[in-house]
Amino acid sequence: MRRIIAHAIATVLLFCAATAGAQTLDTRFACSQRADDGGDPITYADTGEIHLDGAAVKMFRWESAVFRSTHGYDCNIDDDDGLQAEVRGDGSAASWRVALKDGGAARLKRGYNFERGLNCTIRLERDGNTVHVKPTCPALCGSRINFSDIVIDLDSGTCRYDHQ
Repeated sequence: MRRIIAHAIATVLLFCAATAGAQTLDTRFACSQRADDGGDPITYADTGEIHLDGAAVKMFRWESAVFRSTHGYDCNIDDDDGLQAEVRGDGSAASWRVALKDGGAARLKRGYNFERGLNCTIRLERDGNTVHVKPTCPALCGSRINFSDIVIDLDSGTCRYDHQ
């Protein structure tokens, strides 16, 4: 009986270790794209590094900018903003939800004095070797509404923009 229980516990621990290993995300990316917004040239530019181990945020840094001929807007987020993560799924279909613990404090720290909202959620959905990054994060974007919606190739670190 003890042998069966010990085997069952070892099997559960092995399964948990395999699942936790499958719920990691390690990527660096740098991308830009030129586009046309009703006759106005626009350039999107994003760089970042994301390391998640299950629900633990090991590193999270993302800078996202939109440049027009007369002005530009940027957003950025990093570990110092107080991040928390939730993870769902495992293997090649894992997904994460990264959010600010305190959107008001993070916004105040950056010196933003106008209201864009205090929420910040970034969804990361892995499908094989790609991750779709879906941000809803006006809190850290100054006068810009949100970060760019991008798809990252985990093998190369390159990305493409998924415009609304």
